[in-house]
Amino acid sequence: MKRRRYVVYDVFTSEALTGNPLAVVLDCDGLDTDGMQRIAREFNLSESTFVLPPEDSRHKARVRIFTPNYELPFAGHPTVGTAIALADLSGSAAPSIFVLEENIGPVRCAVGHVDGVAFAEFALAKLPEPVPFSVDPAIVASALGLGPHEIGFENHRVSCWTAGVPYVAVPVSGLDIAAKVRFDNAAWMEISPAKSGSAVASAYVYCRETIHHDTAFHARMFVPGNPSYEDPATGSAAAAFAGAIVRFDRPVDGSSQYWIEQGIEMGRPSRIRLEIDTAQGEIEAARIGGQAVKVAEGTLFA
Repeated sequence: MKRRRYVVYDVFTSEALTGNPLAVVLDCDGLDTDGMQRIAREFNLSESTFVLPPEDSRHKARVRIFTPNYELPFAGHPTVGTAIALADLSGSAAPSIFVLEENIGPVRCAVGHVDGVAFAEFALAKLPEPVPFSVDPAIVASALGLGPHEIGFENHRVSCWTAGVPYVAVPVSGLDIAAKVRFDNAAWMEISPAKSGSAVASAYVYCRETIHHDTAFHARMFVPGNPSYEDPATGSAAAAFAGAIVRFDRPVDGSSQYWIEQGIEMGRPSRIRLEIDTAQGEIEAARIGGQAVKVAEGTLFA
């Protein structure tokens, strides 16, 4: 029987049992796709990653990302968590820079420490692009259990973006409206505009009003499916959301930094750092970063 090491990290947080949990399975050489999918279903977390030898010897590792039901080309909290796990396994506390090979392509990561807790940042392998979406905002509101007057703030309107995984970005007027969202899975499946593999575009609800004074946006993210669920911290959504920020807020050229709070309504608060580089009003580069803490480790007999 094959023995494989694994570690579990809580990602986009500096405290255990908050943020978004991630299983990182090591020693995956020889494990096929079906085996990875079955193990991901066994962990039953929103995502699990599987670490393989790199195809390019200059890179750190080949990483595959699975939900309990399908494989993803890219995801944020698995990238941050896996980067920190591999840096921890090296035994060195020195800052490091390396490349992870994901299905979306090479992903450049930097790992260090902030206030004594590991912090990883990765550059987007794919910049956000708009996805055609022309559904009446009243229908979007209804699928979220809201009224049409509760959708939108300032010049922000419903839009859809992908940076590898598609999301419908839904602005709401404030924290009280974000808190009352009730996701209607069947209704959302009818209006979702795009697919990535077998993943239907998820709902990313956000507002400018925040609970913490040092964050720029408050967010909730709902994944459609059977069953549907809310995600406590979603780096791939923040990556896509960069497109909405640039479209509606028009940041000045240069580098802009935004902290996004998520997972608070779930009792798993998280913090995601989004950095966007713009020139002449267009995105040139973007990065997602956050902390992670190890909460479990063990051996998988599979």
